Amino acid sequence: MRIWLDGRLRDVDTARVSVFDHGLTVGDGIFETVKATDGRPFALTRHLDRLTRSARGLGLPDPDHDEVRRACAAVLEANPMPLGRLRVTYTGGHGPLGSDRGAHGPTLIVALGETTRRPDATAVVTVPWTRNERGALTGLKTTSYAENVVALARAHEHGATEALFANTVGQLCEGTGSNVFVVLDGELHTPPVASGCLAGITRALAVEWTGAKETDLPMDVLARADEIFLTSTLRDVQAVHRVDARELPGAPGPVTAKAMRIFDERSGADLDP
Repeated sequence: MRIWLDGRLRDVDTARVSVFDHGLTVGDGIFETVKATDGRPFALTRHLDRLTRSARGLGLPDPDHDEVRRACAAVLEANPMPLGRLRVTYTGGHGPLGSDRGAHGPTLIVALGETTRRPDATAVVTVPWTRNERGALTGLKTTSYAENVVALARAHEHGATEALFANTVGQLCEGTGSNVFVVLDGELHTPPVASGCLAGITRALAVEWTGAKETDLPMDVLARADEIFLTSTLRDVQAVHRVDARELPGAPGPVTAKAMRIFDERSGADLDP
């Protein structure tokens, strides 16, 4: 396995990042996960644009898109696989042990891991913790993921693959690594970005391609929605067959199945929409 680290390909067994890297010591970093099929990344331009938005939100220098593209191409060529999780990580670089940044400049890492297609339907749980829709990191895809680690462990304890959060005012927000859509009276709805959710790439495409409405939704919508599905880079569109103790028999339902079909067709026709 070979990865890209600060300007060149390296063997994963010998690649080294400083123990003083700000991404390690204080979580001062951002990342993107890109789906790669047979060495071809999907929606890379959108991911790079979001990487830049996240960098600016943290006050990091803009990442060099040409360099990141070269790094992605090199890593994909060096590690052929049918379906991969391409991970771009960009941190504050070598710094002091406190929150102040150093002067060494950012660290760029691009790595690839093999993955498999997710099942068409899955189970989710709700968790008692909230997303802060007014926080300094709201809407940024940062490496500060410990909150998600805790929530996802809760989901796994209950036989689920995702945990759903409300925001601080009790509205449905997002999952640990996914956006959520619900079907009400045959219409598709998803929480707006203002709810505090991440502006997911797959979410945006699903909204564009299906005409889903961005709607403030109370958490109890999960108890009455006709259908529910998740979107994310590696899930694409994935139906939900259970929320907590509520079963949704027949998932994926007709609206979800149509959304899955549309996404498969549109994403297959254009690798960089």
